[in-house]
Amino acid sequence: MAISFNVPPFLGTEIEYVREACEANHKISGDGPFTMRCHEWLQDRFCAQKALLTTSGTTALEMAALLCELEPGDEVILPSFTFSSTATAFVLAGARLVFVDIRPDTMNIDETKIEAAITDRTRVIVAVHYAGVSCEMDAIMDIARRYGLLVVEDAAQGVMSTYKGAALGTIGTFGCYSFHETKNYSMGEGGALIINEGRYNERAEIIREKGTNRQRFLRGQVDKYTWEQYGSSYLPSDMNAAYLWAQLERADQINDNRLASWNAYYEGLAPLAEAGLLQLPYVPEGCAHNAHMFYVVCGSLEERTDLISHLKRRGILAVFHYVPLHSSPAGLRYGTFSGEDEHTTDISNRLVRLPMYYGLRSEDLQSVVSAVREFYRA
Repeated sequence: MAISFNVPPFLGTEIEYVREACEANHKISGDGPFTMRCHEWLQDRFCAQKALLTTSGTTALEMAALLCELEPGDEVILPSFTFSSTATAFVLAGARLVFVDIRPDTMNIDETKIEAAITDRTRVIVAVHYAGVSCEMDAIMDIARRYGLLVVEDAAQGVMSTYKGAALGTIGTFGCYSFHETKNYSMGEGGALIINEGRYNERAEIIREKGTNRQRFLRGQVDKYTWEQYGSSYLPSDMNAAYLWAQLERADQINDNRLASWNAYYEGLAPLAEAGLLQLPYVPEGCAHNAHMFYVVCGSLEERTDLISHLKRRGILAVFHYVPLHSSPAGLRYGTFSGEDEHTTDISNRLVRLPMYYGLRSEDLQSVVSAVREFYRA
């Protein structure tokens, strides 16, 4: 394709820092100097109580699910319009999934449908911030407080986004980031767990360190470390953290560049939306997004298929997104859908994502806009 859907972010200093990790630091396993820099940056920039890098956004979710201390039969409420990792993490912890519908404007979980899905077995609400645009967190947190539930923010797409001034991932009990190559900031494969209540810190460290209290040993709090409970190896290599650090230290540069592209898309396609030909992304008041994604919602599945084919003929790779989890084989096995599926399947059938990445050339973006306009003129 002449215009790719995604190009992993690369600034040029990544290789220098990876070399430093290997040649100067002689530390390429987990929790080396670059990992510590990333932890401190996430905590300082987002006012996060504690941040821990993980091997992926998926394992950040797995850690969050383990910290929720779920028992077999416990229920977790989440949207069906999300990636499988959101669900798998809680299935691994033994929970039953309860899917609810999404809002047709933001594609986020419909906060007005959550309360009806709560039973005496409900333990967790998972808020997935689609496209880096926040869920209605005030309403979700109010429901959680009234019913004594935990809230896990799947902010895989939400690094640098905010809700009423608070960084996504720092509002619920736990937040989970992804630094996969498709995300705004990348370490190839990687993620981070944000812990917003200090009472979970020590247990999170134990889970992340193969079930041992090694972090307490390294801090001099115990004279030897031992196996205390279940855990796994959730520490990424410091080489990966070095790659990520190059991008975090220039996070605003990446964010500003992506927002400029997002705004250019919106301006270029607004006349089509005003004519009622397609739907553009919606950012509610009080939300600041990170331009993770630019999508349009077509009038029908057939129209979307034709649009994607039209763009492909023009050398432009555009793609659809999630197939609803509740209709998948695993979703049918591990969960149920609460209420009516008014929007989840419908939106899934009509949404198409346009090329979006750091460094997207203005001329390429205008080629995409022109091709979409051409399709609707025809």
